Amino acid sequence: MAFRLTLDGRTHEVTIVRRRPHLVLSIDGREHEIDRLADIGDGRHLLGVAGHRVAFARAGSSDRQIVRLAGRTFEVGLVDPFSRDGGAGGGQDAVKAPMPGAVVAVHKEPGECVARGEAVLTIESMKLQTMLSAPRDGVIAAILRAAGESFEKDEIVATLEPEEA
Repeated sequence: MAFRLTLDGRTHEVTIVRRRPHLVLSIDGREHEIDRLADIGDGRHLLGVAGHRVAFARAGSSDRQIVRLAGRTFEVGLVDPFSRDGGAGGGQDAVKAPMPGAVVAVHKEPGECVARGEAVLTIESMKLQTMLSAPRDGVIAAILRAAGESFEKDEIVATLEPEEA
């Protein structure tokens, strides 16, 4: 499962690598093992990160969290990839496969314009077909897998032209 977080105005790519026996997160490509993670509500907490104990305090609402850690206060927000701000930019130039499988149908060709949420490919995994959509408005740069070709989890199967500044 992948998502983006904003922390002090910077966006970070976060992927859950595994959940057992300990939670492992990949944050901007660097893996972090988390243990002693209980139900985290508002208040003071203790967390194990890569074998070190980390004390922090947390308070928040549904879309924003305030975290006090190491003498600093951070505001953290989850970025919805389908929201206007989350999906329209921020370097979302890749269409990734959420699970291993095979391409069933290709709906777009390189050079074609695509709108955010529009079908780019249809994939099949364990007899379940899933449409992969464009993460933002743009132009298809490349389709990296043809119908019938297989791919791995999180593999990039299509790219969009980079956004112009």
